[in-house]
Amino acid sequence: MLKKKGILHELNTHKVLYLMLLPTILYFLINNYLPMIGIYYAFVQFDFNTNLFDMKFVGLKNFEFLWKSGKLLELTFNTIGYNVVFIVLGNVLSITVAILLSELKGKWFKKITQSILFLPYFVSFVILSVIVFNLFNYEQGVLNTVLQQLGMEPVDVYSKPKLWIFFIIFFYLWKNFGYSMVIYLASITGISEEYYEAAKMDGANIFQRVWHITVPMLRNTFVILLLFALGSIMKGQFDLFYQMVGNNGILFSTTDILDTYVYRSLRVTFDMGMATSAGVYQSLFGFTLILVVNSIIRKINKDYALF
Repeated sequence: MLKKKGILHELNTHKVLYLMLLPTILYFLINNYLPMIGIYYAFVQFDFNTNLFDMKFVGLKNFEFLWKSGKLLELTFNTIGYNVVFIVLGNVLSITVAILLSELKGKWFKKITQSILFLPYFVSFVILSVIVFNLFNYEQGVLNTVLQQLGMEPVDVYSKPKLWIFFIIFFYLWKNFGYSMVIYLASITGISEEYYEAAKMDGANIFQRVWHITVPMLRNTFVILLLFALGSIMKGQFDLFYQMVGNNGILFSTTDILDTYVYRSLRVTFDMGMATSAGVYQSLFGFTLILVVNSIIRKINKDYALF
């Protein structure tokens, strides 16, 4: 009977490989796991003059802030609603554009188009806020200047909350879809040409090849990106919302999310316990959602599940 070998034997046998892995382990340990000690702030009464473990333990009282504010449901709905739209439209748009680019024959045109679509990803949210302001400014914005030139009345966009639902979605997609598009394009590039050649020999047209070969081959990439996105579905795009909307209270009914609400509250109360409790609420919600969705995917096809 073979004797079972312990972890020390494993480490000694493959010590070079584990030494190469050590920097990555230390990186995640220092930047991702050690800061998790700060979760304890969610259960104490924060005091600037006291260290973490000497603060008064208050249990779940910090979580009452979000509930008693009366905005928890609205904030949760806005945060989840926007992220669901971002995920669905973002992936559909990215897959569609990636497929169209993969079918282009001109090599240089394909590269230039890909670079142009990817370029907005590097535009900072501060610059984006300047672009948005110059577009929709009531007095000198591009939109109202054009409307006045056409003999029409100017529109005060910053007093119409419902319009900003579409503006935020549009500018998010404009800025971020290029990143996912590149990932899908790389996956398409990895598909063997033999599948397409065989389909051509069987008389399949371009639409049939895309639907029956390309789209199914992208399923695994889509599921992985979906699960990653769902993990942060309760963490809104703070930079996007705050830079575009700022402190305009008129727009909060349709643009306020958990992150922006907590940030504004912190500016008034400086209560780290309340902010941490909101972060814990977001993380637990996202963690639970990942487990549920991954379980559903595993039951449908376990090969596409993360674990």
